[in-house]
Amino acid sequence: MNELSVPTHRKTEFVEITELVQRAVAESGLTDGICFIYCPHTTAGLTINENADPSVAFDIITALDSLVPQGRGWTHAEGNAPAHIKASLIGNSLQVAFEQGRLRLGTWQGIFLCEFDGPRRRSVWIKIA
Repeated sequence: MNELSVPTHRKTEFVEITELVQRAVAESGLTDGICFIYCPHTTAGLTINENADPSVAFDIITALDSLVPQGRGWTHAEGNAPAHIKASLIGNSLQVAFEQGRLRLGTWQGIFLCEFDGPRRRSVWIKIA
């Protein structure tokens, strides 16, 4: 299993990790298979979405902020209940097929670590089979 260390710099942001995942696939020596990507955090997640236009990530973050606002009177003692809820909505794992050593993503797709309680250093685990 590979472990990526991904720094985040803002409270909420999407960090594209596509090339880091692709590098792990290439270094595995396998040509065809499945890449399993997992985020072991309760206030961060993973998604695949458009990577050509950064406004897509901004719009997703804006929508999540609207659905799960900060000042709603949440009861979680640490004060980061919205981050936990957003991470649950986004999810913590992905599976991407690869062929001939390349991830099989669509033309405009990228893999993103979704930070909801940063800035922090996040781990992403990758298993290639």
